[in-house]
Amino acid sequence: MKRFKKILALTLATATIISMAAGCGGAAGSSSTAASAAPASEAPSGAASTAATGSGEIYYLNFKPEIADVYKKIADAYKAETGVTLKVVTAASGTYEQTLKSEMAKTDAPVLFQINGPKGYANWKDYCADLKDTELYKHLTDKTMAVTDGDGVYGIPYVVEGYGIIYNNAIMTKYFALSGAKAKSMDEINNFAKLKEVVEDMTAQKGKLGIKGVFSSTSLKKGDDWRWQTHLANLPVYYEFKDNKIDLKSSDTSEIKFQYADNYKNIFDLYLNNSVTSPKMLGSKSVDDSMAEFALGRSAMVQNGNWAWSQISGVDGNVVKESDIKFMPIYTGIKGEEKQSICIGTENFFAINKKASADQQKLATDFLKWLYTSDKGKAFVTNDLKFIAPFDTFKENERPTDPLAKEVLRYMGNASLTNVPWNFTVFPSQTFKDNFGAALLQYAQGTKKWDDVKKLVIDQWKSESGK
Repeated sequence: MKRFKKILALTLATATIISMAAGCGGAAGSSSTAASAAPASEAPSGAASTAATGSGEIYYLNFKPEIADVYKKIADAYKAETGVTLKVVTAASGTYEQTLKSEMAKTDAPVLFQINGPKGYANWKDYCADLKDTELYKHLTDKTMAVTDGDGVYGIPYVVEGYGIIYNNAIMTKYFALSGAKAKSMDEINNFAKLKEVVEDMTAQKGKLGIKGVFSSTSLKKGDDWRWQTHLANLPVYYEFKDNKIDLKSSDTSEIKFQYADNYKNIFDLYLNNSVTSPKMLGSKSVDDSMAEFALGRSAMVQNGNWAWSQISGVDGNVVKESDIKFMPIYTGIKGEEKQSICIGTENFFAINKKASADQQKLATDFLKWLYTSDKGKAFVTNDLKFIAPFDTFKENERPTDPLAKEVLRYMGNASLTNVPWNFTVFPSQTFKDNFGAALLQYAQGTKKWDDVKKLVIDQWKSESGK
């Protein structure tokens, strides 16, 4: 956990940027693109190219639907500069593992793909090439972030992200000015009790605030429930593992007690009961719906990550100013949470298919080197992908420009708070997450009791870990 503070010191000094997802989410559906030739005039200026001119094709299976369009631009630029085609196929939200299994079974399998940490590596170790001698790994700021096995490096993180509760400061300022407001500033909201008091009062006065609900819809549509069955669930799991001194690389992660289930319920109920949408209607709500509600000023808060800026800013009719978009931690009522920060980490690790030919593997490593070390590539990472890239090739002037990326860096730089790492990379399987999400929908609709949800989480975690 502390390593992310260490990352900051290095990241702030060396640089980076972000936005997007996921971790994460994005519109459902899949897309694919192959590079087409671009005019020579589009070749990058400035520093000499880091990629050799040649030919060939790299098949990349992309995890993030929300950046699929960006990869079309990257593919065009890379083709123009090197002659190499970048074929990008993007898995639909929540279907990456399923899509990867299907694509890896084909003759033309992906050469460049993603694993989501130790669990992902365990599933795909037979396909993961050792990357310890690659240029990308050499430039990784904190080598402890990589997925390793013995002396080998099999997954390289390519982005540091953060998530929490995004709030519209203009609406909050309007609330604080009301007579009898339960707080006078965001500084007072540093635990669940105060958050609940403020949120419930805002709900009572939502007419004066011009909102339909304090929180955007808790999207529980299948495939759009990752904010709850993964991101929100990270908090109780983090605290349980911390309390019990669980080594994330050990088999001790194969079972949980879900001892902080009631804390999860605290914040989940707060979302459900103070929302734009009735709990019984949440099965039809997507992440896009939720972000649009926030962008249009219908809600004051929404749980999501810094990748959400592209979703907010892209909504037609968006009324939220950049200067008003802020993060706050997700409070659940755990003792000492006044010192808790937002959740900062990554689930995104590049892997290269060792069953591909040596030539194809080299094409993949050359592309990654270009993307994260050349001026042209880094511009895409910073300005289009909006990543906080954990590499020493990013300089001081290659900092985030979007408001949520700046917020992530602000929290990373706050030594008085403890960042919550992304322990959901050890969640047992996508099946576990899907079943948890389905149970949460039933709970929201009133057809499943909370104790039954808790039991399902404990039982499914154990059974899926044993597969």
